[in-house]
This record gives sequence, structure tokens and C-alpha cells, in this order.
Amino acid sequence: MPIEIVGLTGGIGSGKTAAANHFAALGIPVVDTDLIAHQLTGPGGAAMPAIAASFGADLVSASGALDRARMRALVFADTSCRRKLESVLHPLIHAESMRQLAVARGPYAMLVVPLLFETSAYLTLVRRSLLVDCPEEVQLARVQARSGLSADAVRAIMAAQMTRAQRLALADDVIDNGGTLAALQLQVEAKHQYYLANLAHGQ
Repeated sequence: MPIEIVGLTGGIGSGKTAAANHFAALGIPVVDTDLIAHQLTGPGGAAMPAIAASFGADLVSASGALDRARMRALVFADTSCRRKLESVLHPLIHAESMRQLAVARGPYAMLVVPLLFETSAYLTLVRRSLLVDCPEEVQLARVQARSGLSADAVRAIMAAQMTRAQRLALADDVIDNGGTLAALQLQVEAKHQYYLANLAHGQ
């Protein structure tokens, strides 16, 4: 890779996107694997033919995109379905991530991976890991507010992820996002200065 990479991670509802957006506002190239996954599974997305072939046309919406609600229910009910979906998506997400990182220009790059610590293919790329952390009750409230999912559904998603304590133990750097957006942004700016001093080696 032409520049050093910081891996940004955190549990669902932790505020990864808000943090990544502020790094981007500071001029840092951001490669977001969640965004790539949404593009791959959007209308006419590159993953859709393989998903239709693997899971059937009823998982494809009228627009040609993935029916996310039906797929979410399917993969949480059946581990083999989750693995099948991952076998389709993960190679495509990784390939596009690598393509974007290869052309990224800046003092360093930010790679957003929700399951960074579980995914060696990404973890080996990063010089530093940055965890966006918040209390679990804050995660729950945020995800319910934005998604309309029930508390039980959100807890099931959280339970399928690495625990908060495990992430905190593994992270090189941590941003506390239990408060306001302004507080998050101040912490992003502080981390940005740290990375400029310790990672940047020219444009």
C-alpha cells in the first residue's frame, strides 16, 4: 500500500460512520467496507447475480437490490446461510477495498471494518486499530432509533459480534462516543494529529 492505514472499527451503533465522516472532512481518504457491501448489493450491484443464484430470486427486491430485511432474518436464523452469504460477499468487498486503498492519496488512509478484529485479511493491513466505543445501552438506543428494529433484534445482532470488552482489549486506540457528536469530533481531531505525527510520510 502506498500509505499507512488505520483500521476503524466498533460495534453496531457505536458511531463508526460519524467518526469516519469527520476523518474524511479532515482530508483523510476513507474506505468503508459497509458502504462497499451496500453498493455490491444495491440495484444492479456486482454481487446480486451470485446472491440470486445462491439464495433464490425471492431475496432480490423489485429494484434489483438485496432484500435486506429478509436476508437479515435468514442469516440470523441459519448459520449456514450466513456463511454462504459471506462466501459471496467477502471476496468482492476485499477486492474493492484493496482497489480503493491502492489509489488512496493522503497522509494516511482510514479503513472502516466493523469486524476488523475477526478478519485477518484486513487486520494485517493496518498499522493502528482505532475503536469507536460506547456503552451497550447507548448502542441499543441508537440502533433502534435509526432502524426501527426491536430491542431483542438489536441485542441479537450485538450478541453475534465480539464483546465490548474484547474489542477494548485488542484496540490500539479508542474514541469514547458515549456523548455528543461534538465530543466525538474533538477526539477524531486529536487522533488525526497523532496519526499525522506518527504515521504520515508524505502524500
